[in-house]
Amino acid sequence: MLAGAAALAGATATGAATAGTAQAATGTDRAERRDRTVVFRNVRPFGAARATDLVVDDGRISDGPAPHGAKVVDGGGRIALPSLVDAHIHPDKTTWGGSWVSRRPASTIADYVAQDVDLFRAQHRPVAERAYGLMSHAVARGMRAHADVAPAYGLAGVEGLAEARERLRHALDVQIVAFPQHGVIRTPGTAALLEKAAREGVIDMIGGIDPIGFDHALDEQLDVVFGIADRHGVGVDIHLHDRGEKGMQAMRGIVERTRALSLAGKVTVSHVFCLPGLTDSELGSIATDLGEQDIALTTVAPSDSLVLPIARLREHGVRVGLGSDGVRDSWSPFGDADMMHRAHILGWVTDVRLDDELSECYRVATHGGADVMGLAHADFRPGSPADFVLVQGECVPQVVVDMPRRDVVVHGGVVVARDGVFLA
Repeated sequence: MLAGAAALAGATATGAATAGTAQAATGTDRAERRDRTVVFRNVRPFGAARATDLVVDDGRISDGPAPHGAKVVDGGGRIALPSLVDAHIHPDKTTWGGSWVSRRPASTIADYVAQDVDLFRAQHRPVAERAYGLMSHAVARGMRAHADVAPAYGLAGVEGLAEARERLRHALDVQIVAFPQHGVIRTPGTAALLEKAAREGVIDMIGGIDPIGFDHALDEQLDVVFGIADRHGVGVDIHLHDRGEKGMQAMRGIVERTRALSLAGKVTVSHVFCLPGLTDSELGSIATDLGEQDIALTTVAPSDSLVLPIARLREHGVRVGLGSDGVRDSWSPFGDADMMHRAHILGWVTDVRLDDELSECYRVATHGGADVMGLAHADFRPGSPADFVLVQGECVPQVVVDMPRRDVVVHGGVVVARDGVFLA
C-alpha cells in the first residue's frame, strides 16, 4: 500500500508538472502571437462605405480574431489601399536631396549618356547615399531599380543600390537591374562588367538597350544579355525605345530567345515605344507571343502616344507595370518617385474620366507592378501581404485625382512611414 501510494504521488506530481509546463508554453505562444499581431482599427479597404478592422498576423492579413492585448493602430476612418510598386526607376542617377543642377541641351541617348558621366563625377555624395535618400522618400512596396553599368562607373551603381537596399530591407522589396546605358556592344568592357555583376550575385536582372537603334548590333547584344541571364539564373529587363520596324524586330528577337532558353516569366521589356502605333491585328499577334512566353512590360506613361495599350495587352495575359523612370537626373529636372502621382499621370495622358478607368490606373501602379516583380497582390484577402497605405479620401478614383498624402505606410504589418516621413 505504501509503495502504491508513493507511485501514485509520483504520478500526480509528474502530471502536475507536465500540465504546468503546457500552460506555460500556451501562455508563451499567446504572448508571442500578441506581439506579432497588429490591429489597424477603423479603416476602409478600397474606400468601403463602412469602416472595419484589419487584423495583421505575422505580416499577413488574417481573418481570425486578434488576441487580447494586441497592438492597435487607429486608422481614423482613412481609406486603406494596396501599397504602390515602382516597376522602373533609376535611383543611381538621381541628385535627389542635393543642390540644383543645370542641364545642357541634349537630343540623343549619346548626349544624355555623356551628361550622365559628367554628373556622376561631379557628385560629392556616393550612389548609396543618394539612392537611399530617394528610395526612402518613395517608400513604395516594391521597386525595380536600374543601375548604370559601364567602364565609366564600373559596378559603383549596382553596389550603391545594393547598400541602399540592405538599409531598406525592412520597408521595401527591391530588385536591381545591371543596366548598360552606354550600350552592350558599342562600349567595350561593358559585357564583362555585366557578367561580373551576375557572377557576384549583386543583381537580380541583366539589362539591355535598343539593340538596333543605339547598339547597332541586334543579335550580338541579345546573345550577350540572354547568355549571361541563362548562365547565372537571373532575369532580363531591356529598355526598348526604338519605334516602328526597328522596335518590332528587337521584340521578335527577345521572344525567340525567351522561348529558346526557357526563360518564360523572367523577361521584361521596358518602354516598348513600338507597340502603341500598331494596328489592332498587329498588336494582337505580338501580344499573343508575349502572353505565351510570359514576357512582362513596363511603361512610365510619358505621353498619350507612347503609353502602352494596357487593357488590350492584359486581354492576352501580359503583365504590365508602371514606373517613374529617372528622377532629377541629367536627363530631366522633373520626377519625384511618387507612384500615386504616376498613377495620376497615367490617367491624365490617357484622358480617362470614368471611375473604373481611374481605379484601373491605381491597379496598374500596385498590382501591375507586383505582377512584374513577382510579388503577391496586397489585396487585403486573408493570407495576403500586409502592405498598404492609409489616406484621407472618399474613394479610389478621387484618390487618383487628388493624390492625398500617405498618412501611414505599412510594410509587412509594420508602420514604416507616418505623415509623409520615413521612419528609419
